[in-house]
Amino acid sequence: MKKVERCHLLILDDLFLVPLDPKERAILLEIIEDRHERKSIIITSQYPHTSWYDMVGDPTVADAILDRIIHSAHTIELSGESLRKIKAKKS
Repeated sequence: MKKVERCHLLILDDLFLVPLDPKERAILLEIIEDRHERKSIIITSQYPHTSWYDMVGDPTVADAILDRIIHSAHTIELSGESLRKIKAKKS
């Protein structure tokens, strides 16, 4: 956690690939609360942010996490075929 606290930009790549367990929910909430409105986070996910609530699992924790993320976020949604698929077709 000390390394996470010191960095100016935290990148959470492929967040919510699988639903969070109780320990992971608590850790993510702690990270988000610590950084909220103070430091930057980039989050990538295979799922739209509208699906994240269910991936957190606990409704109360989901509200706390997503309230801090979504309302101050700049969202970029990509569409189209995966670059990995495109590159694989060319090989």
